[in-house]
Amino acid sequence: MPANKKYLTTSVFHRWLKITAGFFGGYAVMISFFLMLACFFGRKEVLMTGLFIGFIIWAILLLLAFLARSGWKIWLVYLALTALFSLPYLLHPPQV
Repeated sequence: MPANKKYLTTSVFHRWLKITAGFFGGYAVMISFFLMLACFFGRKEVLMTGLFIGFIIWAILLLLAFLARSGWKIWLVYLALTALFSLPYLLHPPQV
């Protein structure tokens, strides 16, 4: 049974935007999230949590990028989340 044509109307450019948003944008959101956690909790605990849970979060964000209707919107959402999660780290970095 062939695919429904209405689901195949996205352009190559929007498909490329979704792929790059999922791969690079999802990774940036995941890294900035764990940087934010490092400001509030111990660095060792956040590092161990990031090693185990980071890949799962990145994979979920990668899949969520393909559920978006527009590649531009998902890039905007991922950039906004990255900026939001990076603010605590940039304003008050953890002490060494």
